[in-house]
Amino acid sequence: MIENFLLDGLNEAQKKVVLHKDGPLLVLAGAGSGKTKSITHRVAYLVSSGVAPENILAITFTNKAAGEMKERTLSLLKQIADNPTEQKNKTPFISTFHSLGVYMLKNSGKAVGVTKGFSILDKEESLGLIKEAIKELNIDPKQFQPSKMQSIISKNKGELMSVDTYETDFAGDFFPTMLAKIWRKYEEYLVAHKALDFDDLVSKTVFLLKQDAAVREYYQNLWKYIIIDEYQDTNKSQYEFSKILAAKSKNICAVGDMDQCIYAFRGADFRNIINFENDYPDLVSVSLEENYRSTQNILEAAAKIIEKNKVRKPKGLFTKNIKGAEISLFEAMGEQEEAEFVAHKIKELIREGVEPSEIAVLFRANFQSRVLEEACLKHDVPYQMLGTQFYDRKEIKDIFSYIKAALNREDAVSIKRIINVPPRGLGKVSVLNKFAGKKLPVATEAKFAEFNALLDKIKESSEKERPSSFIKFVLRESGMQKFLESGDPADAERLENVKELASIAARYDGLPLSEGVEKMVEDFALMAAQDSLEKKENSARLMTAHAAKGLEFAYVFITGLEDGLFPHSGMGNSVDKDEEERRLFYVALTRARKKLFLTFSVMRMIFGSRQANMPSRFLSDIPEYLFKMEEFNREVEDVIRYD
Repeated sequence: MIENFLLDGLNEAQKKVVLHKDGPLLVLAGAGSGKTKSITHRVAYLVSSGVAPENILAITFTNKAAGEMKERTLSLLKQIADNPTEQKNKTPFISTFHSLGVYMLKNSGKAVGVTKGFSILDKEESLGLIKEAIKELNIDPKQFQPSKMQSIISKNKGELMSVDTYETDFAGDFFPTMLAKIWRKYEEYLVAHKALDFDDLVSKTVFLLKQDAAVREYYQNLWKYIIIDEYQDTNKSQYEFSKILAAKSKNICAVGDMDQCIYAFRGADFRNIINFENDYPDLVSVSLEENYRSTQNILEAAAKIIEKNKVRKPKGLFTKNIKGAEISLFEAMGEQEEAEFVAHKIKELIREGVEPSEIAVLFRANFQSRVLEEACLKHDVPYQMLGTQFYDRKEIKDIFSYIKAALNREDAVSIKRIINVPPRGLGKVSVLNKFAGKKLPVATEAKFAEFNALLDKIKESSEKERPSSFIKFVLRESGMQKFLESGDPADAERLENVKELASIAARYDGLPLSEGVEKMVEDFALMAAQDSLEKKENSARLMTAHAAKGLEFAYVFITGLEDGLFPHSGMGNSVDKDEEERRLFYVALTRARKKLFLTFSVMRMIFGSRQANMPSRFLSDIPEYLFKMEEFNREVEDVIRYD
């Protein structure tokens, strides 16, 4: 039985997405076209048509997006009249690719040498191991920069390249030979620490599915209906992952938009949408072209920008929304004036009744944030900087390192981080000697014994306490609480952050004991930038254009629109790079619902030198009739007082 409410409020294209049941489906979803609504209603329709919830898999790219999709899907499923009682506790598996990889490796990873209690290394921890590998191999870190080595290794893992294959394919060349040595030593460290890096979570799962027929068949039979969101952002490993899972049923729905692929530098390949058409020649294709988000003026500007790209699938985006305000364009004499203009305009919007959380300031490069933050502070503009992540704060990582070390005693990365936090008389030399198996003074050995006893207590508590209580236990027993309480005001703030972590941990209190802690640690490791966006009231958001993907705001400022900055000269001058920059600007434009402010600066300080700039070539692609030039008299504005 088809639940009528699942089709209410949907346009014809969205209904086609929802009602398509068996066989491959490609959904080309334009910006703001209601794709999440289409996906969640499709999942609910599948259940209402007799598909068991646990046979449905939906994958997206951030925990935030997965959480929203899960919440909206479960709300729909509760309304399905014919959903049997025994099925109401069963749900579709909705997650990110990386969370899915963790789940499968924990349950089935033995075939590829992965044991259940592995640790997940973040980018900083992974970089630390690569630095250790370079040092141990006596390789010059200036010639072989650790961050560059990390990036190349990551990209190759995303391409499903193993160190053995890499070494074989590039044998004889100096640079690849040295990189292979670093990579191999890095892999040895990962095995020794019983750890995986972020890329392993997908690549090792693909290797698992390819190598173990029983495991492959189990998951193919389990997930008979698969939905992949943001398909244009998949890299080779993610593409292979979804292809293998759907190989048996062919019931796969890929949702994507080539115009919004902005992660080529991470290995994303929008051509996977074309590959999808080749893999499933009998597919049904649906285009979602009605935009529900932006005004006509904003949508027209975005359309004029993206139509210049040659490699794309054209879409006729349209909206029934109002024409809306003209796009404001401001020419600043320097970055200070640009920031002053933005801060004063935000204050003006707030004074007119706009909620600060409905305002976003976007920029192409991270260095642009400093002057914008300074202007916000100077004029008391409430703001939040996306990128200063809650989970990246030292005290938060320290707490999680205690937990990770307690749950995985082979995790030397976490142990080294907190073995002397707070200070317990175990210096770096002692730690290095201990890990090297050298004999230590009796007093030092006693301190190590105390530390190990502490980890034992934390592990025991993890099996008995709810996550929120467990965090409080770790804070107290580790000595961090007492240490921070006796420190300076900055330490007091750090203590408040850890207490806030206990509040966040309460979200997991409903899970079975030990499972809640395990899930909390897993989510922490997989946290992305948007997931750390704190829900502060009355704060405008400052972020890069990349970080804004998937978000929307009523009022959007896009700053630094100068050739060399946006489009960014660091991306090179190839057609592919130029088109990627154009897609990024398109994404930035389509974050706005009501009003766009575009700014550029005639002069800008870059790397200590003041440079003259030309306006971004993208601005000339937008028809002049869509613009309104903004005036800004600093002498007048500086005497204005806002209450």
